[in-house]
Amino acid sequence: MSKPIKQNRMDRRSFIGKTSIALAGIAALKSQAFAMAAESVGLAELYKDDFYIGAAFGGRILMNNDEEMLGIIKREFNSISSENDFKWASIQPSDDEWRFEVQDKFVKFGLDNNMHMLGHCLVWHSQVPRSLFRDADGNQISKEGLLKKLDYHVLTLVDKYKGKMNAWDVVNEAIEERGWRNSNWVRIIGKEFMERAFNLAHEADPNAHLIYNDYNMDKKGKRDQVVEMVKDFKKRGIPIHGIGLQGHVGLDYPDLREFEASIKAFADEGMKVHITELDVTVLPYDWGRTAEISTNREYAASLNPYTEGLPKDVDKKLADRYVELFKIFLKYRDSMERVTFWGVSDDQSWKNNFPMRGRTDYPLLFDREHKPKSCYDAIAALKK
Repeated sequence: MSKPIKQNRMDRRSFIGKTSIALAGIAALKSQAFAMAAESVGLAELYKDDFYIGAAFGGRILMNNDEEMLGIIKREFNSISSENDFKWASIQPSDDEWRFEVQDKFVKFGLDNNMHMLGHCLVWHSQVPRSLFRDADGNQISKEGLLKKLDYHVLTLVDKYKGKMNAWDVVNEAIEERGWRNSNWVRIIGKEFMERAFNLAHEADPNAHLIYNDYNMDKKGKRDQVVEMVKDFKKRGIPIHGIGLQGHVGLDYPDLREFEASIKAFADEGMKVHITELDVTVLPYDWGRTAEISTNREYAASLNPYTEGLPKDVDKKLADRYVELFKIFLKYRDSMERVTFWGVSDDQSWKNNFPMRGRTDYPLLFDREHKPKSCYDAIAALKK
């Protein structure tokens, strides 16, 4: 009797062991499936009750039908901006020439994927054709001549995408800490060029959300100038609906208390707040803070220390910095319309070449192999 009993016990132990292994395998598969499902939920879905999560990207991704990058964009973002293709020199390179091929693909991609779309930008002092501020004889254009060009450009472009483009950066980088930027727009037309642009955009598409966009908006002088502009526009009925704060920041600048103060100041004026060009550089610098695109300095190896990869301690600082920023954004979710990253992956970021060509920077959520980084995980974890 002892042998059968012993055999039965062994059978039961074997059965229990095999069952435990099987159950553990099932649990592991379930865990893996859950992890894969979690990964398939992008940031746009995680933050859908807070604000749009956007990405700006270049037209080559669309023209080359880069399925990998387009897949990331569709999964992770619900708002899109074009880095350069809607800028004046790209879309209207001369007075009588328009180029719409890339822009039409951008809009179709947005419509096909039910995305919020922003046109960047209608009026800027930079990235314009040389002929813009010249008359037919090559001389500086008159005020009346430049106003005609402004009217034609804004009305044509906004009307073409009426009802499709949700929002426009109407004017970009026109204000400095001590007043108006001394651009050709101001020198030839005067500061009223800005209100003219907003009125024209509203005339062409009364339902479009109209934004003023600028960098270094944490600085009190610039903040105060923009607040005064907003108050003046509201008083006189100029249609302005949002303020864009370019988020070109670093690990230790700007002072986030001042950055938050600007968000609050614009929200207090009834403006929807947009973080429009977010990236966080990890590299050192020895120049004054700027996003002026014409800035270009000589290469220095000391300012490009991470050519072989990002050290773990710096990677952690990057994740922590993004968390600090997103905690502020969530605090103001009622006024925050959108957070848009200026690029998708590190290999395609403009920061690799600004303001010094040849640098290796790591400012975005996806690495050079297009995989999510620690900073991505940290932002996602805030909503899980």
